[in-house]
Amino acid sequence: MVRARSKATTARRKKRLRKLTKGFRLGRHNLFRMAKTTLLRARTYAFRDRKAKKREYRRIWIVRINAACRMRGMRYSEFIHGLQLSHIALDRKSLSEIAIHDPAAFDKLVEIVKATLAANAPQAPK
Repeated sequence: MVRARSKATTARRKKRLRKLTKGFRLGRHNLFRMAKTTLLRARTYAFRDRKAKKREYRRIWIVRINAACRMRGMRYSEFIHGLQLSHIALDRKSLSEIAIHDPAAFDKLVEIVKATLAANAPQAPK
């Protein structure tokens, strides 16, 4: 009995993989074995870096907020603490956008935070 060979199935699988590795250089896009390992590694990096991108953006927002606060005579940590005390629920992304595009509104936020911190300052014992 002649062994059945699944040429169509194999060709379909290889075609699908080659479509996914489009844009890879040299043999990495058309040599099946190399393309398979390269695609695995690429997907691993893509998964890892989707998480890393979120961290990078948060760091950028914090740097921007810190710079805006320093220009107004306040530290970033004091500012965030004051926002929490005054029950202002703005995330760092929106704070960063306000600091860049609407400095007057950011000034008002800083004034609110300064007032809140002054009201909640610990009293010296008599």
